[in-house]
Order: sequence, then structure tokens, then C-alpha cells
Amino acid sequence: MKYSIILGNLGNTCDRFLSSGYKDQPSKETMIRQASEIEGVTGVELVGTWDITPQNADEIGELLDKYGLVCASVLPDHFSQKRWGRGAFVSLDSAIRAQALDETLIAAELARKLRCSLVNIWPGQDGYDYPLQADYLKARQWFVDAIRSAAKAFPDIRFSLEYKPKEPRTHSFLARAADTLLLAQEIGLPNVGVTIDTGHSFVAGENVAEAATLLSRSGNKLFHMHFNDNYRFWDDDMIVGSVHFVEFVELLFWLKEIGYSGWYSMDQYPYREDAQGALRNSVEFLQGIEAMLDAKSMEEIRSVIAEGDAVKSTAWLKSKIFPSK
Repeated sequence: MKYSIILGNLGNTCDRFLSSGYKDQPSKETMIRQASEIEGVTGVELVGTWDITPQNADEIGELLDKYGLVCASVLPDHFSQKRWGRGAFVSLDSAIRAQALDETLIAAELARKLRCSLVNIWPGQDGYDYPLQADYLKARQWFVDAIRSAAKAFPDIRFSLEYKPKEPRTHSFLARAADTLLLAQEIGLPNVGVTIDTGHSFVAGENVAEAATLLSRSGNKLFHMHFNDNYRFWDDDMIVGSVHFVEFVELLFWLKEIGYSGWYSMDQYPYREDAQGALRNSVEFLQGIEAMLDAKSMEEIRSVIAEGDAVKSTAWLKSKIFPSK
């Protein structure tokens, strides 16, 4: 399993009540060094304009080499600038839509420069807030046209669409695994797929393991994974496993079953916690499940699933959590 961290998670994450954040902002080199100090982490994800730009790409590449990390993905910033307030890819302003595509192409160019093959797209501002506000047909078509254009321009780069049901808009156009898969299939290119963020999936009311298998059996469209946790009401971006222990066991079982070979990337907002410690806990939690799911355990799970017996499946899990009498 390949572990990575979204670099900004190690920084001064801010919320809407304290826009200055609760910490001091460390330097990029400090964050890259801290990521490299977490055992098992070999990659970082970089957000365009936050972490990487055409102007500092060489410097960032040198820092990654210095600390033995690779770029796992580049995320174009379609969400944290005022110009995207009424949408990026689906803005009513054609000039803004063109800028959204330009940012995507820049991200792909930066990824290529850093020998990275993945651009992760979270179109956070592309949605709506009220009834009778959005033209759903036009919005989908604008999405299709833009992503298809980028994917055709960079056939060596994979473009992965990350869904989330809401926030910052009350409704996101890419809200669930199924509707995002439909968009990827409509685009019809092999280098366009889907990112599952576990927290987004929880808020969407999904079974994350089922969502992963859906994307896998529909043309291997599961390109990327983000890991965090929440209480299913909001995208809290908590330490992995702090709430949904059992669901993560099932998810990692199915990721192994379907042969997922992409990154296991941490995407958390430790507003008040020690960021490196929180991310280390998340990685170690997943590593613990990884170790538990050895060949014997995998076969045992296959057997209880084949029987469809919830008593046996929960008994199996209990045997792994509690010591034998």
C-alpha cells in the first residue's frame, strides 16, 4: 500500500470561525520534512496556488527529492478563490469557465514536470444553493466538455474527479460515486476516473466499500483514495478510524479484493491537534488493518461473506479486536 498526505494538512488549517487559523503556518520545507518523517509515507499531494505554481515547481521538486518523497497528485485550486464563487467549470461566465480549464491544464503540466501521473479535481464551488437556480443539463455538459478537453490534451495524465455532497455549496453537482461515475463514463476517455474521499462518502450516506467496488467493476474507474473520518453529518476531516472502525476494515478488504493499486492518501483538517501526530495516527491505523488482513484473514472474510451470516461476520471481527479467552 502506498501512503501519501495532502501537504496542506500539515499546515495552519483554518475554519470559517477563525480565518487566521489556530496555529502558525510552517514553511513548505518544514511540511515536506514532517511528511517524510511519518513511517510509510512516500508521497505528498500538492494543491495548485497553495503549494505549487509554475514559478516554484523546480524548488518543490528539489525539496521532494531531498526528503525522499514523490508527488502523488496535483490538485488544481478550483475552490478557494473569489473568482470561483459562482462556479468554476459551470460558471455562467464563459471567461471563468475558460479559466477553470486553464488551471486544470496548468496542474497537469506541473504534474508532468514532477513525474506525477495524477491530477485530482475537486470542483468544490460547482453546485447550487437554491431551487430554480441551476440549469442541470447545461452544467453537466460544461463539465463534460472541460474535463474531456483536459484529458485529451494530456493523455499521459489521469484526471480523477472527487465528489462531495455539499460544502461550500448546499448541493454539489458531483455529489456521489454513481453520478460522478456517470460523468466519467459520458466523457468516455480511459484517463478520466473518480476519487473516493471516505469522509465525503460517509456524508453522502454511502457504504464506502460498495462505492469502491462499483467504480472498480465499471471500467476500473477508481483512480484515487482520500482517507479521513467524520460523524456522517459534516466533512469533519478527522483522524482515520476515530469513528468508523468497522467500515474501514471492510473498505480495505474490498480495496485488496478489487486490486486497487493507487495511493492511500490522508486528507484531514487537524485544526487544533498536532498535525503530524494526527496524520501519523491515521497512517498507523490503516497500516494496522493492512497487517490484520493477511492471506488467512482475507480467506476468512471471503468465507463469512459467502455465507451472508452477520452473526459469523461480527464474531470474526470480535475475534480480531478482543484477545482470546
